[in-house]
Amino acid sequence: MEPLYSSVVAFAGGLFALQRLRFTIVGAQNVPRTGGAVVAVNHISYFDFAYAGWAARASGRHIRFLAKEAVFRHPVGGPLMRGMRHIPVDREAGAASYDTAVAALRAGEVVGVFPEATTSRSFELKEFKLGVARMAAEAGVPIVPLVVWGSQRVWSKGLPRRLGPSRLPVTVIVGEPVHVAPDDDPAAVTRRYRAVMAEQLETAQRGYEPLSGPDLRYLPARLGGTAPTLEEAGRIEEVEAARRRRDRDRRLGREGGAG
Repeated sequence: MEPLYSSVVAFAGGLFALQRLRFTIVGAQNVPRTGGAVVAVNHISYFDFAYAGWAARASGRHIRFLAKEAVFRHPVGGPLMRGMRHIPVDREAGAASYDTAVAALRAGEVVGVFPEATTSRSFELKEFKLGVARMAAEAGVPIVPLVVWGSQRVWSKGLPRRLGPSRLPVTVIVGEPVHVAPDDDPAAVTRRYRAVMAEQLETAQRGYEPLSGPDLRYLPARLGGTAPTLEEAGRIEEVEAARRRRDRDRRLGREGGAG
């Protein structure tokens, strides 16, 4: 039993009820009831981890998510994240978090990873990193492809929050485990499970309620929405990354001058 994690899940369920979110969860039984697995999740909102974790309840599993190290420094969120044994990721020292994740997988844990690394402003699948495939091969566990759709309407990057009662539908589709051999090529494995997730995402989109008016901003351009294309989103991210680098350099310059 994990009282803290179970309490957080119960709190999340109460929050979802207050928000009146309407969940459609397909394939929840595909989260293994025992043994390790890497759950690969698409990333279109700030709450994707919570909705993915909600889908794992049917199998009685708690997902240990890889999350930015900064989250663990938060005075409230940090102790909760550590207590639930999520895994901090320091992008400048990624090997340590990778090793921690592999050890957790070998110990029979379910580890959640966002292979796109960052939120997709286009609501399309971005390029996947190879870490999921490498973890699965090294730990000898399967990859469970999971997609979330509709979560971007609750709260996503650069868009307004809708945290009150909304009756918004949220779809979660969990695919069958993708088995990985130790000598499988990580790039080929990544292409294989990404193709599965692309199909799952299209299924979720086809079954979702039609969007119109201002809500077209939550729909990919490919489907007639006004969200940026993958290319446009990439340019936005490049500008933001350059700004963060300038801010960091100014901050380090001030700190160096103060010394």
